[in-house]
Amino acid sequence: MARPEADAKGAGRRPRRHDPGRRVRILDAALDVLVERGPAGMTHRHVAARADVPLGSVTYHFAGLAELQAQAFTRFVELQTAVFETLFDAVATRADFVEVLADLVHASPARQRSAVLGFELHLAALRDPELRVLAEAWTRSSQAVLARFVGADDAARLDALLEGMIMHALLATGPGSREAARSAIEKAVELPGADGFPAA
Repeated sequence: MARPEADAKGAGRRPRRHDPGRRVRILDAALDVLVERGPAGMTHRHVAARADVPLGSVTYHFAGLAELQAQAFTRFVELQTAVFETLFDAVATRADFVEVLADLVHASPARQRSAVLGFELHLAALRDPELRVLAEAWTRSSQAVLARFVGADDAARLDALLEGMIMHALLATGPGSREAARSAIEKAVELPGADGFPAA
């Protein structure tokens, strides 16, 4: 016969929830918090609430906020690298290429979220050498995709143009002109000769 105190102890114990995706959910929640509050406004408590997990789960998986932010940015870059590559799967002409890039500048809310996270990463990388390595790797991978269409040198210039245009679009207080963005991009990817596109 079991002792009463043992029964009471067992009755009060909550079953452990099997949640193999919790760590990834916490990282995704951290990215949401970074978009809404920025790195300075991010706390373990905000992330736990957004992920719908106990506060202890966040501190169990991540030693501190710096580690959580770094791994969240790493996940963001991995996801965005894959997304960026697929954007160009159906590109066959220069006109297709320009339209994809114009869409990046005048983006959907989902892409605006990605743009905000991208700039937050670059700002954080100014003071964090490890994040700077991550940001540089992301830049190289993005330019490698663009280089398939315009060559390596033009890809670097085009990447810088796009980043500036996206930042201006995010900061604008009113709607920007997609046609003006498209025209600027079109001039940037003009290459001589009928065989100039794609570059490789």
